Amino acid sequence: MTHATPVRDMRFALNHMAGFPALIRSGAYPDLSADMVEAILSEAAKFCDGVVAPLNAASDRTPSRLENGVVRTSPGFREAYRHYVEGGWNSLAFPEEWGGQGLPGTLANALVDALNGASMSFAIGTTLTTGAVKAILHAGTDEQKKTYLPKMVSGAWTGTMNLTEPQSGSDLSALRAKAEPMGDGRYKISGQKIFITYGDHDMTDNIVHLVLARLPDAPEGTAGISMFIVPKFHVNADGSLGPRNDAHCIKLEEKMGLHGSPTTVMVFGERGACIGTLLGEENKGLKNMFVMMNAARLDVGLQGVGVAEAAYQRALSYAQERRQGRAAGVKSGPMIAIYEHADVRRMLYSMKSLVEASRAICYANAVAYDLARHAPDETQRAKSKALEELLTPISKGWSTDRANDVASLGVQVHGGMGYIEETGAAQHMRDARIAAIYEGTNGIQAMDLVGRKLQGDGGAAIKAYIQDVREEATIAKAGKRDELKIIGARLLEAADALKASTDWLLDAAKIDQEHVLAGATPYLKQFGNVAGGYYLARGALAAALAINEDGADKAYLGSRIAIARFYAENFLTEATGLTAAVTAGAGPIARLDPAALTG
Repeated sequence: MTHATPVRDMRFALNHMAGFPALIRSGAYPDLSADMVEAILSEAAKFCDGVVAPLNAASDRTPSRLENGVVRTSPGFREAYRHYVEGGWNSLAFPEEWGGQGLPGTLANALVDALNGASMSFAIGTTLTTGAVKAILHAGTDEQKKTYLPKMVSGAWTGTMNLTEPQSGSDLSALRAKAEPMGDGRYKISGQKIFITYGDHDMTDNIVHLVLARLPDAPEGTAGISMFIVPKFHVNADGSLGPRNDAHCIKLEEKMGLHGSPTTVMVFGERGACIGTLLGEENKGLKNMFVMMNAARLDVGLQGVGVAEAAYQRALSYAQERRQGRAAGVKSGPMIAIYEHADVRRMLYSMKSLVEASRAICYANAVAYDLARHAPDETQRAKSKALEELLTPISKGWSTDRANDVASLGVQVHGGMGYIEETGAAQHMRDARIAAIYEGTNGIQAMDLVGRKLQGDGGAAIKAYIQDVREEATIAKAGKRDELKIIGARLLEAADALKASTDWLLDAAKIDQEHVLAGATPYLKQFGNVAGGYYLARGALAAALAINEDGADKAYLGSRIAIARFYAENFLTEATGLTAAVTAGAGPIARLDPAALTG
């Protein structure tokens, strides 16, 4: 099967579901036009489909390896990364001041979608650099920016995020890595970090590690964590590379998936002196970490979109080629493609509609991020900021959960052959699994949603979002087409259910936070289902307006409406039923005796 970046679907999601035209109208990007966007998407597709996608299966079979202390990436990755840098893809949305192209971050996010559809193992190395650049832009000194940003923006150097330790995973308060002041503005870093993606590799001359560590007199817990810039090679005053720093990979993890991505165990200061410089203020490392983490969480959501798209394309191709059985009621004659069987079509429609919903949510999140910083007036910037923060846990949590659902369905469409590695369906399922775990597990995303996002403003942002959903649903329900009426009706019902869950959680928060936390995961799922239906309804309304225009592609526009209807009848109805799970509270969990779990 040949992977094809879905440029048309991406363009439709940007323009008709996620609100990208508002960025063009904002005036923040004077040279930005629809033609430019089309050119960027088309060229990105050529790179992803022609250079990156052919490496995906091979990287699964031939993982990165550690040889004599040096990490060698999978065959072709080094050359593909060189083409990535030469094509200017890494610099797309970074400031022109540091060598970037100054384009909207949304376009870089669309590239993340495309890259992950081609190869999640390759793509993840590029997204970590993005987070590191944003952290240095946010908190770096002029000297740090001058030293690191030009090379990192171009992609000549990559960046990493070094948080996790053997005893400190989701709970960073247990972090033990140390930073000893040297008295000249530099620090000796010591400790071990695990699960560090692309912590070492052979694709660039230098790697810039951002490392969380504690100063000697730091307060306990997360209030005592600082962030440090620790380059693999020291950088001389003239920008050339100096001696090797004492930051080394001692092991590559053997993983369920993402075999092409080197997941390293890193040690700092074990063989001599590992020298770093403080990024930002002492004991304020978590603030910088969240700059990286929020960028990473949207990118991980887009990883889910990309790998789900790849799983869908593979399943569709197989279903159109594989011939088994006959149509219902037909006892003889030639066998038909399994695509013709109703249950296979149901699975494929489920996959397609979930991919489209996830893409729209993530793109809307990206547009909100850009508008929060570049909208022409303060009111719109504030509203966009609230939307950006609200959608981030949905983008990361819901989209990656659904990616796992889609990848699993992809295996199921293949039947027994899906369980055989030869078909490639299993790779998507193995690769997708991590996305629900790293950069904050999806349980943590749900806790963030019902904690900071819901209770932080008394539910104001979520209630405003639900009102926007209701308004869109009302327009759809009043539409002339029967499909729109169905979409609108189901969306209204789901919005009402989400409102009921929201009100219950706000009331429960006044009594016992355990009730809120117990309902967090079903609430995130319910919210994501509603958000997906909201953006698909937008797309269906746009398609219905355009379908009768001269020269309209009726088949494609009709598919936008059909997908939205299928989603409404299958996933918005699911959202309506989730209120019972949200409002069950902590009682059912508290009543479970641990002995009942042991069998």
